[in-house]
Order: sequence, then C-alpha cells, then structure tokens
Amino acid sequence: MTTTLCKPDEMTPREIVAELDKYIVGQDDAKKNVAIALRNRWRRRNASEEMRDEIIPNNILMIGPTGVGKTEIARRLARLAGAPFIKVEATKFTEVGYVGRDVDSMIRDLVDIAINMVREEQTEILKERAQEMAQERILDILVPPAQKPGAAAVGADFTVQRPESNGENAAESEGDSTSRTREKFRKKLTAGELEDREIEVEVSADNAPMLQVFGPMGMEEMGMNLQDIFGEIGNRQRKKRRVKIAEARTLLSKEEAQKLIDMDKVKKEALERVENSGIVFIDEIDKVAGRSAKGGGPDVSREGVQRDLLPMVEGSNVTTKHGMVKTDHILFIAGGAFHVSKPSDLIPEMQGRFPIRVELQSLGEEDFYRILTEPRNALLKQYAALLASENVRIEFTDGAVRRIAAVAAQVNDDVENIGARRLHTILTTLLEDILFDTPNDHRAEILIDEAMVNETLNSVIENRDLSQYIL
Repeated sequence: MTTTLCKPDEMTPREIVAELDKYIVGQDDAKKNVAIALRNRWRRRNASEEMRDEIIPNNILMIGPTGVGKTEIARRLARLAGAPFIKVEATKFTEVGYVGRDVDSMIRDLVDIAINMVREEQTEILKERAQEMAQERILDILVPPAQKPGAAAVGADFTVQRPESNGENAAESEGDSTSRTREKFRKKLTAGELEDREIEVEVSADNAPMLQVFGPMGMEEMGMNLQDIFGEIGNRQRKKRRVKIAEARTLLSKEEAQKLIDMDKVKKEALERVENSGIVFIDEIDKVAGRSAKGGGPDVSREGVQRDLLPMVEGSNVTTKHGMVKTDHILFIAGGAFHVSKPSDLIPEMQGRFPIRVELQSLGEEDFYRILTEPRNALLKQYAALLASENVRIEFTDGAVRRIAAVAAQVNDDVENIGARRLHTILTTLLEDILFDTPNDHRAEILIDEAMVNETLNSVIENRDLSQYIL
C-alpha cells in the first residue's frame, strides 16, 4: 500500500503511477516515463546549486493512435503536480508568412493559466478575511456611520431612527445607538436571517472591451497591453446594483479578496511555477512531420513550424505581459498518431529534443471493459451520477458491460479506430431513449442487461453504412 507524501511533487515514481492508475487504464510504459519526469523535477530542485541550471528536462514523445490516453496522461500528471498545464495543437502554428499563431503564444497562455491558478489559491487563503470585510461593508449599508445627531440609518426595508439631543451627550448617545444597532444586525447577518433582504451595493463595472489584434510577431503582445489598459479603465468605473444580501456577500467578498491579494507576488510566483514546473503538451506533432519538398508546397510550412517550435523546446526567453519567461526547464510532451509519417520524419534537431519516446498501445476489448469499470471517472459512473440527479438509479450487468466493450472493439476494427472515444458514441446511442424519457417515465431503477444492449445496438452494428454515421 502506497503512502502519499505531503506535497504531490514529492511523490515517488511508484506513487505517481498508482495515482495515474486511478484514472487511466494500461499504458504502463507511458505512465512510468512521465512519473520519472515529474520526480526528476523534485530531484533537480534538491540538487547542488551549481548543477541545478545545468539539468534539463527529458522531453517525451508519445506515439500512439487517437483515444489511447496521450492527452489524459499529461493532463492528469499536471493536475497531480499542481503545475501549470496547457495543451496546444501543432497545426495551429505556422512559420512566418503563413496564417497561424505565433509559437510564443503557447508560453503566454501558460503564464496566464499560472496567474489564475496562483490567484485562486490566494483567494482561497484570504477567503475568511475577505468575507469578514464584505460583512462590514454590508453593515455599513444597513447601518451607516452617524453623521450628525438624529441621522437615520436606512436599511433595505426598514429604518432605524436615532435619538435627537445636543452636545457631547448627543454624540455619545449617537455612538452607543449606532454600535448597538450594528451589533444587532451583525448577529442577524451571521445567523443568516437577512439573506433575502435587498440592498444597493456599488461594485466594479466589468465592461472593458475585448480586443483581438492579429498580425506579425509582436502585435499579439501589443494587443495584450491594450487589453490591460482598457481593463484598468473599466475597473475604475463603478456601478450600483440592487441585490439580495446573499448575492451581495459573494460580490463584495470577491472584491475584497482582490484588494487583499498582492498581484506582484502572484506574478512572481506564477512565473517561477511556469519556468520550473510548467508542462506543455503539443498534440498532433505528426501533422507537421513532413520534410520540405523541392517544389515548395505544404511541406515547407510543416518544417517551418518545427523550426519555430524548436527554440521553445531548446530553451529561450519569451516576453509576456507579466515578465520574461525562460523555457529551459519547462517539460514538453509531444503526442501524435504517426499513421502516415514516422518520428524520424521530424527534423533532426526536433528529434534530439524529445529523447524519451513512448509507444502507447491500441486498446482492445478487455481494455474497454476495464475503462468502463475501473477508473474513478469511468463512463458508467458518470452516467450513474447524471441519472442520480433525477433520483434514478441505473445499473449495468457484467454481461452488458462486456457486450458494450465488445461492440466498441468491433466498430473500431470495422470503421475507424478512435480508441476509448468510441465508448462515448456507443453509450450515447445505447442510453439515448433513457436519458430522453427520464424523469417522465417515473422509473426509480433501470437495469441494463446484455439483451437490451443487443436489441439497441445490433441493427446499427450490422448495417456498416449506418454505423459509420451513428457510431
């Protein structure tokens, strides 16, 4: 039995694989290699200072057909490590002069993801303090501070009249009355007795215009800076809203949390995470694996994409709106089916930057059966959770599950092998009427057996032309 350490990035490779096993079936070789890559980051941080910068990550090239778990392995690894993660398609990028995004944009997007990640963590840490400050603002609305003797405290649906008198006694009386009234409403707020009352709150106007700038390299960064300028102008604008206290508490808590957060520290932490823990998954790398042809054509662009990607993978400095990012220690994981091309079709420099190559196996009937039953997020468990929200309990017999797995394997062989994604189409077709009729048919329990699977799917499977469209 494995024991999880305090921090995810301090887990041993065996513990990392054990965590990945909870969500991904098979592909042990791929799990083993990504587990080593993640552990190597901890090892690097604990290496001697003079060697720390010299240790570069061993980037991984995953080779295997679609739907076998390439992206899921990378995504789960990043989530396990609490690391900034982004998935990009290599086909989105083209060399300068062709339509497409600048390759630097993947790092800028990764930084934005890291900023949001750190900000959310800080918001959670400051949540209690922000809620206290929000409650004080609500109290200020319900019981305004005394301006002069006899000033009235006007609440949502009520008015508290303060006593009228003169001199110092008046001031003391005024203060005591306000204090007592404030404490009274504080108790009511804490007890949740005023949640449905309406009050008028002033919040930031979130109406900054969205900007998109397309053009040569550098224009995209300019667009981001313009967005910041207009965003700041929008944030300075305030608007009044009349809302219930329950909603006001949420709105004001968010505002107060933003005030408490030190954005300079957030940016510094986010940049450090990107540089030392960031993971970039480049999908469809095989689509840009063609060699350049003498007569020009699309292969020129393919090789150009590889040459543009190369500096990112080798290690370079990328300018972002939050600061400079060094990509030397970002872990790059590339994936591709390589049906038509092969890894050796990549330019030699690119091949050298992905020294770890892992071949993921095609999924068969037994794999599909395990995928349907074992992972924590198994499809059958997802559908059970969906129907449970309608107070309907759905159960699949073992024979039904095995038949669904067999159908998925058969259709993949006959039509097109799309891996585990075939299970989605099979189950959608199988449960279509049930999902449509629930809860109108008032059934509390539904049993799916092998006979029902055959009855629903056989006609589609036997008609090859129909199965190409439906399954």
